[in-house]
Amino acid sequence: MKLLNYESDGSAKVGFLKDGKIFQIESASSIEDLLSLGTLGTVRWKEEGLKREELSRVRTKPPVVVPDKILLAAINYRAHSEEQKNPPPDEPYFFTKFRSCIIGQSDPIIIPKVSKKADWEAELAVVIGKKCKYVPKSEALSYVAGYTVANDISFRDLQFPEGWPERVNSLGQNWVKGKALDSALPLGPFLVTPDEIPDPQHLRLSLKVNNAEMQNASTEDMVFSVAELIEYLSSGLTLLPGDLISTGTPAGVAVFSGKPYLKDGDIVEATIQGIGTLRNPVKAE
Repeated sequence: MKLLNYESDGSAKVGFLKDGKIFQIESASSIEDLLSLGTLGTVRWKEEGLKREELSRVRTKPPVVVPDKILLAAINYRAHSEEQKNPPPDEPYFFTKFRSCIIGQSDPIIIPKVSKKADWEAELAVVIGKKCKYVPKSEALSYVAGYTVANDISFRDLQFPEGWPERVNSLGQNWVKGKALDSALPLGPFLVTPDEIPDPQHLRLSLKVNNAEMQNASTEDMVFSVAELIEYLSSGLTLLPGDLISTGTPAGVAVFSGKPYLKDGDIVEATIQGIGTLRNPVKAE
């Protein structure tokens, strides 16, 4: 099932998509409401009797807006590791973003005044559906509410400041300034439930800028699978419904490929098989 948060007639709503039409779930106003009510994954809604609207006539919102945690995996594709000449980590490595990073379908990616090198990273993102801790990988996917498309926007001149890699900050890269500025995490357009994606390790993902392909890969190239990432994170860390885990990006980012960085007026489209296309314009601050 493809679920979406959307705005219509000035109100926040949630529904599911079928044949290009949205069927409103009136018992809640967001996907996060469904998670808190415990109905997502336990109820199958039918179209009969539900209010319906055309997808093209509503404003689509991010699938999650107020996650307790936003966790993103670094160097989790083998080809991405190779393009930056950096071996993959022996265990998963994560950084974080903030709620202020989250934007939705058609919302602008803002290039801030403090950066000239805004980059893209198409990623498969996982939304946790049930509270969990110390989850073995054999059970990890049972705690997933669904999957969505993420674009880990990165500001490379802040992440890798002048003089890098010869001159390195003793405290490591600046993950906050390089990754977590406003609008740096487009999400959406849908949350697709696991019944439609039984194996997240066999999905095609790609990214285009102005219709030119920048990334194209399969989630088979991940160093650590979705289940392994959940097992690792839940070891000592309680994951809550609505928490977001982004699973890393494949090769083809600007900083390592020599492709032009994002500029005002660009259109970025990140697509994942079975989920959809996340489309965002780019604007200079």
